[in-house]
Amino acid sequence: MIAVVYSGSNHADWRLADKGRTIASFKTSGINPYFNDEKSILQLLNKNINLIHHAEEIKRIYFFGAGASSDELQNTVSNAFAGFFKFAKISVQHDIEAAAIACCKNKPGIICICGSGSNAAWYDGKKVKPNNYGLGYILADEGSGNWLGKQLVMGFMSETLPDDIRAKFIKKNPTDRKTILEKVYRQKHPALYLSNFADFFVENAQEAYVKKTVKAGFDKLIKTYIIPLKTQHPNAPVHFAGSVAANFQDYLKEAAAENGISIEYIIKEPINNLLSYYSSKN
Repeated sequence: MIAVVYSGSNHADWRLADKGRTIASFKTSGINPYFNDEKSILQLLNKNINLIHHAEEIKRIYFFGAGASSDELQNTVSNAFAGFFKFAKISVQHDIEAAAIACCKNKPGIICICGSGSNAAWYDGKKVKPNNYGLGYILADEGSGNWLGKQLVMGFMSETLPDDIRAKFIKKNPTDRKTILEKVYRQKHPALYLSNFADFFVENAQEAYVKKTVKAGFDKLIKTYIIPLKTQHPNAPVHFAGSVAANFQDYLKEAAAENGISIEYIIKEPINNLLSYYSSKN
């Protein structure tokens, strides 16, 4: 039996399969080694009945996650998994590798993630090539759920939101300046708090403020990540993965076209493509 896991910061998608047949499909809280240590990952695994039931049957785990960007961070995940899955060989890679495999398979391409965070890279058909992107929720994440959340709370705090959007925001999220500052600057995981506001944008997708803000984020993302990669690889197809890219794909395609970019493939959740890819290898 194999387990394939694709994790953002908010949640992780799991698929368990045996001989090409899916045994279980479920979600858990996200596993991000920037936010989760070995102990908290083990606690998460021990709370899921599917994992408890199949732990000894799983012989290979393919984990792809946000934050798994260095040997040290990858070891945090693999060590926790090794303590739970006693008989499994464990592979831990960054989520950009998963998006590349899900969108490109064995063909070269430019891959961009735009979900709770954002990142982009060149994939040569075998490996994602290192670059200076993916600087995280403080320094980057252009166009992502985290970035959108920042724009929304900044607009609320500075009282620059359109009146109708402000009213909807207060109705959905009864809050005040003090609470927001506390959650952003003093509580754990501010990126998770901010990225949760992406739901507000989805619920109000046709509002002029939402379209303007989402397109501005995509424009920043494309100019910062995609255009430099496209300049280096002019004939490469461009693919996107992630909830924000998929939920606002019409706005994404508009922003891309305005920058002279054509998008070949947009996928919301790479997990099913990953399962097919690795099931064929086991």
